[in-house]
Amino acid sequence: MTKEEFDKQNIFGKGKSNVDYAKYFIGESFLNPLTDEKSPIFLANVTFEPGCRNNWHIHHATKGGGQILICTAGYGWYQEEGKEAISLEPGKVIVIPANVKHWHGAKKDSWFSHIAIEVPGENTQNEWLEAVTEEEYEKL
Repeated sequence: MTKEEFDKQNIFGKGKSNVDYAKYFIGESFLNPLTDEKSPIFLANVTFEPGCRNNWHIHHATKGGGQILICTAGYGWYQEEGKEAISLEPGKVIVIPANVKHWHGAKKDSWFSHIAIEVPGENTQNEWLEAVTEEEYEKL
């Protein structure tokens, strides 16, 4: 998907460069918060340039927690540790349970966006882990 096609499809907007979390991504990502800090649930549109993906990570919680991804534009990948990667496209919804090691990002030839919803829970925290290697990514 070209940048021009993607921009037409990305109705929630690209947002600003995701500099605060750049160290946890290969490639450039962008963040457009959709709720403010007063909201009980944080939602943001996350955009990935082609080939960009986040590191393996875990959304820890002792109760509840996890994350929901609503794919909105372009094409990407989602993978849980020990499982095959899932192809992502607009309209696909991924429910990530708490305490599951995973990663997500764009396909190498497409921009990609999803709305990320942090599921409320008890004792929640994100643990950022190792990068998805080029070898792992190229197999997709």
